[in-house]
Amino acid sequence: MTTASAPGKIILFGEHAVVSGAAALGGAIDLRASVSVQDRPGGIVITTEDLMLKGFSIDLQSGQLFSSQAAHAVRYISAVLQEFDAHDIEVRIKSSLPASAGLGSSAAIVVSAVMAISRHQGSSLSLKKIADLSFRLEREVQDGLASPTDTALATYGGHLRISREISPCNLPPLELVVGYTGVPHSTRSEVEKVQKLKKRYPELIDGIFQAIGSISDRAQPLMADQNKAELGELMNINHGLLEAIGVGSRELCELVYASRGAGGAMGAKITGAGGGGCMIAIPGPAGKEPLMTAIRQAGGRPFATKTGQEGVRLEREA
Repeated sequence: MTTASAPGKIILFGEHAVVSGAAALGGAIDLRASVSVQDRPGGIVITTEDLMLKGFSIDLQSGQLFSSQAAHAVRYISAVLQEFDAHDIEVRIKSSLPASAGLGSSAAIVVSAVMAISRHQGSSLSLKKIADLSFRLEREVQDGLASPTDTALATYGGHLRISREISPCNLPPLELVVGYTGVPHSTRSEVEKVQKLKKRYPELIDGIFQAIGSISDRAQPLMADQNKAELGELMNINHGLLEAIGVGSRELCELVYASRGAGGAMGAKITGAGGGGCMIAIPGPAGKEPLMTAIRQAGGRPFATKTGQEGVRLEREA
């Protein structure tokens, strides 16, 4: 059996503005997805033990489906299997990342699958090859709308500055609490909504995008200095700008304001495309426990995480 795992990601600053060329800042987190492959004569079977969703198993040759949760992971794994012309194989997925939550679950699955399946076939791909191939496959599955950010963070880990190009940043880990609303979002629909708003009010939205890009630029040295108080202020400003362009939701904003209030967070904001999914917060002096309690009481699912984590890695090879 060959197993590889890759991290999810968090966009710390810069969502939506990055689509128009402004800077964004992202980090790989310590929640991971893993893909294991082994020979299985006579069929291709995909099984998941997703910790956030019910498990399923599907035989791609017979078409027998053992759960209704198959759609998210199967389409990505199928693309990787087709790329490597893999047959007579069993693929098992484990993930601590919720799907459609803005945490890069699909990228982590694709990157893990590319490493695991290629190694199972006796090939050792470079990290650059894994990143490039994974981005191409994810983009094909998502009809051309995937960002290279997710697959780059899943491959290389650490922190990345994203604008016209993607550049690694040598930054220390940042401890965060994530609040998951349980409401899935569609990155495509949220991006399209914001771009339509920009067409109607270009002078307003361009100004907001420039401000968001400036926040990303200011945040990088603050992260290097671990200045959590000012980072929190920037998070609050960034959240307000995201609400201004219409990607907030009642569920997300309730978690954000609960975090800043009863949770004692230094700052909190939406992460990802918005419209659902997740928010992030920097714990205050009282630590993460009151913050997690506040998120839970506001109807969210909290978990602690750290940015700047290791990228894709081989876990087992037999």
